[in-house]
Parts: sequence; C-alpha cells; structure tokens
Amino acid sequence: MGIFNSLAVSASGLTAESLRLDLIANNIANMNTKGRPDDPANPPYRRRIPVFAQILEQVSASGSSLSSVRGTGVRVVQVLEDARPPRLAYEPADPMADALGYVAYPNINIVNEMVNMISAARSYEANVTALNAAKDIALKALEIGRG
Repeated sequence: MGIFNSLAVSASGLTAESLRLDLIANNIANMNTKGRPDDPANPPYRRRIPVFAQILEQVSASGSSLSSVRGTGVRVVQVLEDARPPRLAYEPADPMADALGYVAYPNINIVNEMVNMISAARSYEANVTALNAAKDIALKALEIGRG
C-alpha cells in the first residue's frame, strides 16, 4: 500500500465518522420533538443511523492469475431510519395529542446516543492519528531523499 493510499483510507474514515457524528447530534437535537401517533401528516422524528461499507479494490498478484481484494477505505452507503415504534406519552392537553390523549416522541435513548458519540469521536481521533503518522512518514522519506 502506497503512502497516498493510506492517506485516502484515513480521509474516507474521517468523512464517514464526521457524518456519523452529525447524525448523532441530529438525533439528540430532535429527541423531544413531538408527533401525532398514526398520523402521516405529523409523524414523530425517526432516529437516523448510518450504514458503513468497506471500499474494496481488486488486486492481482504479480506474475499470477490469482487475484485478491484489499480494503481501500470506508463509505456510507445509506442512512436508515430506526424502525422501532415511537414512545407514547399521555398528554391530553397537548395540541399534538391524538383522540386518546397520547403524543408520540422519537424512540431515542440519550445514553445510547452518547455512547455512539464517544465511539465516533474516538474513531475520528484514530483516523486523524493515522493520517498524521502517514504524513510524518512521507516527510521523513522526503528528508532522506534530500541527502
């Protein structure tokens, strides 16, 4: 793997984790938004989850007809909405309440979101560290080349 490939792998990880952090922040910001149960015109917010996929590259072994794959990064292939039903709260005085007096809230657990945020932040930091290490290696190689 060349130096530019390692930079590209780290950059793809940074992009993916950045989107993941944005989605988590959006989930937390909308966790108290109201909706009307079973009303398609006023649905509650649904938690959004990124789906990552490895970017693979076909490589062939030199002098051989055998080929293999190697990872060249990660990408977000889609953003899913959580399929779990919303959390219902009995608030009959609320204007968003249905005929039975229930208001629908997103089924978002703040503890899970914070754990996911810490995980995404650590992954982002790891990609920054790998990117900086690759950059330092490239700079040292250039210094050696100068003689």
